[in-house]
Amino acid sequence: MSSEKITVTVRLVRSFEHRNFKPVVYHDVNVNQSVKEFLSFLQNDVSSKPGLPPPFRKHTYDTLKIIHQAHGAKTNDLVVSLDNDDQLILKETSTLKEAGVAHETEMAYFKKEDYETYKTNPVVIW
Repeated sequence: MSSEKITVTVRLVRSFEHRNFKPVVYHDVNVNQSVKEFLSFLQNDVSSKPGLPPPFRKHTYDTLKIIHQAHGAKTNDLVVSLDNDDQLILKETSTLKEAGVAHETEMAYFKKEDYETYKTNPVVIW
């Protein structure tokens, strides 16, 4: 199995309502690893990443969703699009490549429960 390496941006979303997120760039990501393996890597990395404010390090994340592909259309939503969950939320059993993750893909990493709550009432608080 070849180890195709790509660069991705993972947007750590702490709060949808407050638009509280922080982008983190990852280089040399193997697209042939499973989404589950990448989630596990992110969990470990985020909790110990130097320079990341404690509220982001301590937050619970469990879901990845593709926000933007390089050279593709970009969403008007400021944090994450609420559309196409069935295609854009990554399934743990897929590889990143099978899930559609390519070089320079931007993904949101968030707690699914928070996302579902926000979807029922997508109000932004300033």
